[in-house]
Amino acid sequence: MLIQDHARLGEGPRWDAVARRLLWLDIEGRSLHVFDPASGHDRVIGLDNRPGAAVPMTDGRVLVGLADRLVAVDLSDESTETLAVFPHDVDMRLNDGACDRAGRLWIGSLELEFAPGRGTLYRFDGELVPVVRDVTLSNGIGWSPDGTLMYYVDTRAYAVDVFDFDVSDGSLTNRRRFAAIERGVGDPDGLAVDDEGCVWVALYGGSAIRRYEPAGRVERVVAVPAKNVTSCGFGGEAGDQLYITSAAPDGRVFVHEPGVAGPPAQPFHAGLLESTAPSDAEPTSAA
Repeated sequence: MLIQDHARLGEGPRWDAVARRLLWLDIEGRSLHVFDPASGHDRVIGLDNRPGAAVPMTDGRVLVGLADRLVAVDLSDESTETLAVFPHDVDMRLNDGACDRAGRLWIGSLELEFAPGRGTLYRFDGELVPVVRDVTLSNGIGWSPDGTLMYYVDTRAYAVDVFDFDVSDGSLTNRRRFAAIERGVGDPDGLAVDDEGCVWVALYGGSAIRRYEPAGRVERVVAVPAKNVTSCGFGGEAGDQLYITSAAPDGRVFVHEPGVAGPPAQPFHAGLLESTAPSDAEPTSAA
């Protein structure tokens, strides 16, 4: 165990390699956490709505997806700047998100009672673009080491899907099943991809994380001493620590040494904000 915070819904561990700190969230606690491994201090920043994702930005701020909007949080004074407002109803909120190697944010949504097909996966590069529609519970997102594949979880589909990914324009094609999650072992939640191209998937309700080989076979199962495991992400100085978040009744953050490294969080490229303005434009690609 790393942090015993008893978060109501711990989520989204993202390692900020520049600042050497771990970003993570308590969604229901409406807070952004900034953990400094050197001092052991876990700073808590209160937010005015449920945060679904947080990633570092190249200008030193933190990009946070709240229920209905994206904000840039200045950690020096905890002020926020709204970057985009989402065109969804008040019974929706944003959930998991991550940036591709071009520094674009990918973030999904869900209906609060998980109504089928209400969610959407968006791409944000200064412009807000819906890319994948008819989603129920948008969740884990990650890329292969060469950046040509994007893995994606819609939790209520009990599966991890994979797309061919074009980093030049951020388009997705050829959606297909990567791994099916059998009922009764937990619901697929957040994910991380290691340097060997294997995919680590958190199992909510299953007290475990699974590592899948690039071919989609289970390579190992890591037991976690928490029932509701929500997400995972690589970090630490050498990238060889796997940070794991959990929800109530546990709500703690764990660290696991898996014997393999993975990349830190890709920052959102703040320069993307200079040339375009947010909109609810129609998608340039769909799946």
